[in-house]
Amino acid sequence: MSRRGSFFVAAGILLSRIFGLVRQTLLAHYLGLSDAADALNTAFRIPNFLQNLLGEGALSASFIPSYSRLLGDGDEAEARRLAGALLSVLVVTVAAIVLCGELATPWLMALLVSHKWSPEKRALTESLVRILFPGAGIMVLSAWCLGVLNSHRRFLLSYASPVVWNVAIIAAILLFARHQDTAHFVIIAAWGAVAGSALQVAVQWPAVIAVGGRIVPTAWNKAKELPRVVRAFVPNVISRGASQVSALIDLYIASSIPLVGAVAAIANAQVLYTLPVSLFGMAVSAAELPEMARERGDAATVASALRIRLTGATQRLAFYIVPSALGFLTLGGVIAGAVFQTGRFKHADSEFVWIVLAGSATGLLASTLGRLYASTFYALNDTRTPLRCGLVRVLLTGVLGWLAAIIAPPALGLDPKWGAAGLTATAGIAGWVEFALLRRSLCRRLGHFNLEGGELLKLWAAGLAAAVVGTAFRLGLPHLQPIPLALLAVPANAATYLAITSWWDIPEAAVLTSRIRRVLTGGMRAL
Repeated sequence: MSRRGSFFVAAGILLSRIFGLVRQTLLAHYLGLSDAADALNTAFRIPNFLQNLLGEGALSASFIPSYSRLLGDGDEAEARRLAGALLSVLVVTVAAIVLCGELATPWLMALLVSHKWSPEKRALTESLVRILFPGAGIMVLSAWCLGVLNSHRRFLLSYASPVVWNVAIIAAILLFARHQDTAHFVIIAAWGAVAGSALQVAVQWPAVIAVGGRIVPTAWNKAKELPRVVRAFVPNVISRGASQVSALIDLYIASSIPLVGAVAAIANAQVLYTLPVSLFGMAVSAAELPEMARERGDAATVASALRIRLTGATQRLAFYIVPSALGFLTLGGVIAGAVFQTGRFKHADSEFVWIVLAGSATGLLASTLGRLYASTFYALNDTRTPLRCGLVRVLLTGVLGWLAAIIAPPALGLDPKWGAAGLTATAGIAGWVEFALLRRSLCRRLGHFNLEGGELLKLWAAGLAAAVVGTAFRLGLPHLQPIPLALLAVPANAATYLAITSWWDIPEAAVLTSRIRRVLTGGMRAL
């Protein structure tokens, strides 16, 4: 079931990411790497702290295990009471936090945005944050819908629902913003995001009622399982808070880089490098969490079942993430150019995004596997271990990021844009440390599990060979426009990787090849 579930999660994420790329391409076309682009991307990050803190990660980790356990025991009435009680808690909590956020926006700006920004740029960012805060609160309720749907093994809609959020922003840009100056443009785009947040909840609600029954806000003391969820939720929030504090530290450091467009370049790179993390890492982790929570038996039986699941999930993730990381490292400029290079976004901007993307590639595998390992701890009702590991990453991210982004470039006589690359690269190093700590703790608890060393070495070798082929296209066709070049280089890279891993009998290559053959055979029959 988990492989099928991960497929539907991946399909939903793919749809939402495609529309996310369209949204970001439009923003790049009209804004480039400008002050307005920096302001909008910063404004998205600050209220998103609330969404990410209380939303999908923390909520899924505490709510889904308890809700899934009740469903597995056949107690659907208690499951509905739990969902309704948690909904009540979320509505009250989020409303209070949004109100406080609106009032505290000037102080948040002072803490999170460098004083090096001009007063006009800071004022625009503050206005955008005030607009976006309510939308972030609504998105927390969307995460509650996701928790219900995922527990009932309904993955596609919950992960495809961000499509409507992106469509709302795209519509706002094309209908109302494209002929405005950049300041009014980003304000209209922000209002589109708020409308999209409401639509994202609206499209999920009928499905929630269909699978969960008549779920209504319920008094907090009506659900016996709510104290367990809250006890798990608080450490999860702290753990997610550690991750989000790390992101806000990165934001402050990025805004301190003496270069217009640094925040926007990092945001554009993030859209690209989070695609494989979301598409594969989130897909596998989200599908595995309810299945892990349903495991029953004595400690040895549960540990054995989880080791089997972790080994299989690690194998699937490594197969896709290894070539993605090497592809970003060698073809990042081609990919960035194909996606963003239009209008005010120039070739030099694509090269800048490539530098940032290459830095991000260093921690891609670690962050993806770390998400899976954290989900395993959540399924075991252990929230403290991910928290401790996350705090170590926060500390390393802050210290190493400041040194690499702010101190090192002027000391070494480097262009400030290399500071942005240093920021993402050191975040990757911190991610590897967190991954190592999580893995060591899991092995102590469950016993040893891993992808075989020989197989992992084969994946890296195949990825390097594929990267060489892609690089040959990039260097051999230097005058080709970005989109045609990407249409040649990226498929050649992927085909080389798949051919080599199939030749070496990598199991996931056989699965992927079989799916491709079924799709092609079905297409031929349709013709």
